[in-house]
Amino acid sequence: MLTTIANHLTQFPLKKRQPHANKAQTTAAVLIILHGEDSDPQVVLTQRAFHLKSHAGEVAFPGGMWDPGDEDLLQTALREANEEIGLNPNLVKPIATLPSASPKRREVSVTPFVALGANDLGLTADASETAAIFNAPLKIFMDLNQYSYFELNVDAENGGGVIRLPYITYNKYKIWGFTLKVITDLLNSTLDAGIELKYPQYGSAQTEK
Repeated sequence: MLTTIANHLTQFPLKKRQPHANKAQTTAAVLIILHGEDSDPQVVLTQRAFHLKSHAGEVAFPGGMWDPGDEDLLQTALREANEEIGLNPNLVKPIATLPSASPKRREVSVTPFVALGANDLGLTADASETAAIFNAPLKIFMDLNQYSYFELNVDAENGGGVIRLPYITYNKYKIWGFTLKVITDLLNSTLDAGIELKYPQYGSAQTEK
């Protein structure tokens, strides 16, 4: 399974791009670390610290905002992963750059990078940013019976109202939003998984190849 995913990721070649000059402050990068047995690969996920002002307690990929000292967005993802979960960059091999997208309606462009990791990554959470680190088996995302929907209130500045979003629960963790969509898009693109989830439409939002 992991080998098949890696082979099909050639359609998303590794690109060490930089943010557009006028959008650098709203550009981020995350790292999708796949590792484990070929028949049962895992993805490394984090739970954001509960005291954070933004997305507190939510499940996310390691990563964060571009820093002017970063050579490119891949370095952003690797630097942030080192800060958040103690990832040694020598223990992962970046292999693909997925299309950039914006989580929900935020004006932030996030570029996901896929990397293959060693079985023993020796990760340690930085309590100032990360509440927990866990591995989720990709197999659970392939099981369509695992998915449910929940309602989320949207604040007035984002249009107000209530929207329905898909989610999946693994152990005590609720995986949804940008994180879930990136994982399911990855599985659909590489394994023809047929995961069809309904997301709210946000006008003319676009992804960047």
